[in-house]
Amino acid sequence: MQNTRRLLITSLLFLIGSLIVGCEPTAQMIVPTALPTITLTFTPSPTRTPGRDTTPTQRAVAQAATAGPSPTPLFGSTRLPTTAIYITPTRAANPNAPRIEFFTSDVLGIEPGGKITLYWSARNVDTVLLYRIQQGERSQVFNNLPPDGRLEIPTKRSERGQLDFLLSAGRDSDYVEQTLTIPFQCPISWFFSPPPEDCPDDVPLDTRLTEQTFERGRMLFVESQNLIYVLFNDGQDPSWLSFENKYDPAIHPEKDPNAPPDFIQPLRELGLVWRTNDTVRNRLGLGTADGASYDGSLQTFTRTGRSPQIYVSSADGTILKILAGGQTWQIIVPIPAAAAEGS
Repeated sequence: MQNTRRLLITSLLFLIGSLIVGCEPTAQMIVPTALPTITLTFTPSPTRTPGRDTTPTQRAVAQAATAGPSPTPLFGSTRLPTTAIYITPTRAANPNAPRIEFFTSDVLGIEPGGKITLYWSARNVDTVLLYRIQQGERSQVFNNLPPDGRLEIPTKRSERGQLDFLLSAGRDSDYVEQTLTIPFQCPISWFFSPPPEDCPDDVPLDTRLTEQTFERGRMLFVESQNLIYVLFNDGQDPSWLSFENKYDPAIHPEKDPNAPPDFIQPLRELGLVWRTNDTVRNRLGLGTADGASYDGSLQTFTRTGRSPQIYVSSADGTILKILAGGQTWQIIVPIPAAAAEGS
């Protein structure tokens, strides 16, 4: 009986094992894993030890994984500047200090002899001063003028160049100044072109001229002025001289009768100066051509406080510019009238 039970149990176990082996799958099941993700690694901070004088340590800072670029902060870089920035406060202007609102005139340019009206306005002052500036100096002053005002000033027909004024508001060390310049407009034309930038003193003067060239310069007699100009080109000073004409045909010979026949000598007005002045004769040398008489023009320009500059026609069609004070002289080649009109 017992043997029969053991046999039955053994047969039953064998049958269960066969069923299990027959049901086992032939392929191994693969379990999918999740996609890799970026994980942040943290550096743990040391454990704080309670205490009154304990210095707190910095909290752990999250570090980005090396699998991608570092993220950019939303509010820009948190890097602190390495240099300190110091801002110097600006001192506010004194609202009670004298000031000039404007200083102007009724015209941009004026003809010599005309009148000009000046206008001004100043603040924080009771009166102002107005100066006329000439040659860099305060030559004329208008005192006790109102802070807001106007003033009419006449000019002379002989004035040239420009008008310069200075307005001063305030007193002692607390004052302000402003300048104003008005150019003179030239009402007169030059007798040649291109014209100088300066304005001539007067209209051209028609005159009779006599000119002669020498080895080291030339001589020029201007009949309207009754003057003889001696222009040297020997490099010495002065560059030119002028002499009053003293030739009298009733007294003085026209030429030197003792001169060699082939000698080119100056005659009459020029000859008297050349024969009687050793400096002129030695610096000029001998004549290179006979003197020529012709009709020409002369015009001058005078700077304030100086002798006039002279522009005069030459026998060869050029213009001789004789500067003031014997400084120098120049030759100007004029533009033909047709060319000047075309330009």
